[in-house]
Amino acid sequence: MKSDLKMTSEQIQAGVPVTVFHIGGWLDAQSETQFLEAAQSAYEAGGRYLLIEMSDLDTLTSAGMRAIQKVYQMFTPANDPHKTIRLKLCSAPPQIYNVLGITGFLQNIPMYESMASALEAFGGE
Repeated sequence: MKSDLKMTSEQIQAGVPVTVFHIGGWLDAQSETQFLEAAQSAYEAGGRYLLIEMSDLDTLTSAGMRAIQKVYQMFTPANDPHKTIRLKLCSAPPQIYNVLGITGFLQNIPMYESMASALEAFGGE
């Protein structure tokens, strides 16, 4: 099957300005660079809070998880004494949610059922 990542982004003002990536298709070794470049561009443009909306994501491979981990590190300053969570995930299909849960990703990166609840969670930071 052909690897294919569909991605759009938007800015939403929650409690803080949040960049939202809507991703679909496959996040794997072939799309990892595209995903990381988009995150780097958002960060360089001043984005400090990122929500990854996954409702249309079909496949997440180990390379895709590595990409999400790199984005987590990019958006989480090592010197932040409060360890403010600046990356959140939402709307993952059951198979993606299970992979993220089994691998331990959800211990550091919170997952929300809806985009609205995730955006609301950015409010108090």
